Amino acid sequence: MSDKKFQVHFEPTPNPQSMKFVLNQKVCTENLHFEDPLKAQRSPLASKIFGFPWTSSVFLGPDFVTITKQDWVDWDVLAEPLCELIKEHMERGEPFLLEEPENTFISSEDDSDPIVQQIKEILDTEIRPAVAMDGGDIVFHKFEAGVVYVYMQGACSGCPSSTMTLKAGIEQRLKELIPEVVEVVAL
Repeated sequence: MSDKKFQVHFEPTPNPQSMKFVLNQKVCTENLHFEDPLKAQRSPLASKIFGFPWTSSVFLGPDFVTITKQDWVDWDVLAEPLCELIKEHMERGEPFLLEEPENTFISSEDDSDPIVQQIKEILDTEIRPAVAMDGGDIVFHKFEAGVVYVYMQGACSGCPSSTMTLKAGIEQRLKELIPEVVEVVAL
């Protein structure tokens, strides 16, 4: 075990049902969003969190975990115990992810399409880092007839302000840079 002490703190997100738990080290090499216990089997931590009946979803980022809860329980009851649960998981050296990466959102797009390449580049370099700051992610699905289809994950999924983020932020930016884009739709 290294001398580096594990630390976890929590931050609110724009989605009042989601809380971002920030870790002092990188724990994942990919972003994964789990919406039910069955899908969470790949993550021992997410599986633990789904053991609580108030869990709605768990999103794992490189150095954070965003947990979305049911509306019948308050964060003032959950946040501190969840920090401790995540910290204990780290201290025990338990894995965050098991092997066998699987991409749930496989794009049907041909990556050789220059418009698709440009859309993915803008999403990866400009939009995803900004969305990650709020405990979420946006994943490209496809580009069809001028419409960009994306998945909103983590704190962005079900967030009251996600429609504004999608239309006033993401859609506006993509339309500004890529004239072929007429709309962005969240799946």
